[in-house]
Amino acid sequence: MDTKIIKIDKSNIDKKLMIEAGDIVKSGGVVAFPTETVYGLGANGLDENAVKKIYEAKGRPSDNPLILHISSIEELDDLVEEVTDLAHMIMKRFWPGPLTIIFKKSRIIPNIITAGLESVAIRMPSHPIALELISLSGVPIAAPSANTSGRPSPTNADHVVEDMYGKIDMVIDGGSTGVGLESTVLDLSGEVPTILRPGAITLEDLKEMIPNIIQDASILHKDVTPKSPGQKYRHYAPKAEMILFTGDIDDIVNKINTSTKELILSGKKVGIMATEETKDKYEDGVVIVSGSRRKRETIASNLFKTIRDFDHADVDIILAEGVELDNIGMAIMNRMTKAAGGKIINL
Repeated sequence: MDTKIIKIDKSNIDKKLMIEAGDIVKSGGVVAFPTETVYGLGANGLDENAVKKIYEAKGRPSDNPLILHISSIEELDDLVEEVTDLAHMIMKRFWPGPLTIIFKKSRIIPNIITAGLESVAIRMPSHPIALELISLSGVPIAAPSANTSGRPSPTNADHVVEDMYGKIDMVIDGGSTGVGLESTVLDLSGEVPTILRPGAITLEDLKEMIPNIIQDASILHKDVTPKSPGQKYRHYAPKAEMILFTGDIDDIVNKINTSTKELILSGKKVGIMATEETKDKYEDGVVIVSGSRRKRETIASNLFKTIRDFDHADVDIILAEGVELDNIGMAIMNRMTKAAGGKIINL
């Protein structure tokens, strides 16, 4: 399959090219497109055959549900059984934006979208290219991240091309994404509002409006039957083994330095995922800076790119600094824990 790559300026959208992309979705094709979180791999969410192409391109297990993307709240009426007052309040505050909400699904939602669950995950992205594509296609777009299943999510078009060229119809190159981590997933389909996946909309943000909100126990622990995308299977994996270090940052730096020397002596090429505050404290290894500990949103934005950079550096092992678990730190550590396959050293 020939994959067409088009460049779109989000500040000056080429309507003719976007109509072409929308027509591909309408006709059952697959288009990768930028959102404010990561690039999505989009197809008509009401067309089972089109959605199958997403799973095939990604190599994604069929029991891992997908998120439907819409361009207006009115589109919810046909897709869900009920929109509660709480849901309306949350959407008014956080939509469009990096928040996915789980509702009880309507009968028109194919089972392939929900992996047989009675609930469906829906979000309205804020990225202008994403909104334009959804609007022009005239259907809700099913769109997981546009990467090979298990690999780091793509935050620019080059990442998408690396994983998806020849497998899908089109890639819309809209530049780098902003948030860099997938959306927060909030389950409103049960009795207790629950965060199933942390993201840029944090527990602290949501608790202001939902005092009884809880976080799912699987976020930093053992995986469970998926009610949300990203809850099952190893995700974000680099080609090399990755070990995550947590605790006091000085202890982390000392341990990584010691471990690096030992690994180099054993013949390993070592990568160190550092931060701006620690980069000069490492004596050996391939040091790549993910962002600043004082501005952890920069770590979130760069995390998946950093993992791919280590792949390109052909390291044998990655030693990574953890961050504090409050605010967006929870989302960062959720992704890093999965990338490391649960290999964590607590100091």
